[in-house]
Amino acid sequence: MSKVADPQKSDLMEKIVSLCKRRGFIFPSSEIYGGLGSAWDYGPLGAELKRNVKSAWWSTVVHQRDDMVGLDASILMHPKTWEASGHVNNFNDVLVDCRRCNSRFRIDHLKDGKCPSCGVKDFTDGRAFNLMFKTHYGAVEDGNVTYLRPETAQGIFVNFKNVLDTTHRKLPFGIAQIGKAFRNEVTAGNFTFRMREFEQMEVEYFTTKDQAADCHQRWIQERLQWYLNLGVRKENLQLRKHADDELAHYAAACTDIEYNFPFGWSELEGIANRTDYDLKQHAQFSGKDLQYQDLTTGEKFYPYVIEPSGGVDRATLAFLVDAYHEEVVKDQTRVVLKFSKQLAPVKVAVLPLLKKNDGIVTLAKRIKNDLQKEFVCVYDDTAAIGKLYRRQDEVGTFYCVTVDVQSLEDGQVTVRDRDTMAQERIAVDRLKGYLREKLAL
Repeated sequence: MSKVADPQKSDLMEKIVSLCKRRGFIFPSSEIYGGLGSAWDYGPLGAELKRNVKSAWWSTVVHQRDDMVGLDASILMHPKTWEASGHVNNFNDVLVDCRRCNSRFRIDHLKDGKCPSCGVKDFTDGRAFNLMFKTHYGAVEDGNVTYLRPETAQGIFVNFKNVLDTTHRKLPFGIAQIGKAFRNEVTAGNFTFRMREFEQMEVEYFTTKDQAADCHQRWIQERLQWYLNLGVRKENLQLRKHADDELAHYAAACTDIEYNFPFGWSELEGIANRTDYDLKQHAQFSGKDLQYQDLTTGEKFYPYVIEPSGGVDRATLAFLVDAYHEEVVKDQTRVVLKFSKQLAPVKVAVLPLLKKNDGIVTLAKRIKNDLQKEFVCVYDDTAAIGKLYRRQDEVGTFYCVTVDVQSLEDGQVTVRDRDTMAQERIAVDRLKGYLREKLAL
């Protein structure tokens, strides 16, 4: 029987970062050139984990609902899009420079008015710094200015009529999108929590003004439940309602789902009531009629919008942190990532007990080739069996299938459970059905 050894919050993030690099979840971007600040690359296991997070979100908010459709809008959009949305004029951080050490900071991040680097209180006047990445399109740079999108939402708003005309949806309905966004953040960090290039999972849910408040509350609860269903511990999640002075000028309400990261409670996802601001703005700037018409009454109006907006990278980080466990087994520390069935990057590992035994290797590879038609499966013969088990524990693999000498005689293999470490002998011809039942959602 194992006992839980609570890792200290102070060094938990360091352990997570180390594990991610060592096991191939997340690497520093361009590391051979010294890296690039606040940019990260997802390795073989990280790519699988992130893909599973996105698939779980898409399944829940699109495929399992009758009132949702999907979209994949372009990253590059007409520059007027960002004028209409207010990003060109209002998407700014106010920065100051320390006259003593020349360090630059967001003015709202200064504590007690002191420079975090040198401690003096001598700063330049604040000046606005736009967070959008500016670029040029076309063969020449003269005047052809556009931006890398700072959010995916506007791609949905500008396609509202296209979706409406092609799907013939009635209110309420939503449009979902997963995609890259870019913000030239001055203050980034905390691993993948805040990056300049990141991925969003957003819904713009269109409803009537009268139904908007109730709809907002339903989305808050549904989005909270999504994290719980995927294994995040309830005590690590909380809801924080924005005060009136925090709200964007167009928003009627906003509530954040926060996670207790190693660096403290921070936003995981925001659910906002954006009112009818966005469609009105784009109608004004484009000259197009973006109103919804009720075919029963003939009434035309701008729908209200409820926006659940979460980060793929933040969610992935939260799932990593929440899955991390240290257990003391026979006076040694076992590190295990207890991912849910949906999120685990690898479901099954096939391990030959003796890699120099041709019969064992042949059978193990045949089993692996058969299982990988249905499960994400790996084959590993690069260490002793105990070390291979620990390696698979560290990456969250649900089951290890060990092929040994006895397997050649009785046609059975040993299946080891990740969480209990219990082992069971299963006939090879029953193995796929056994695992299918165990890994069923």
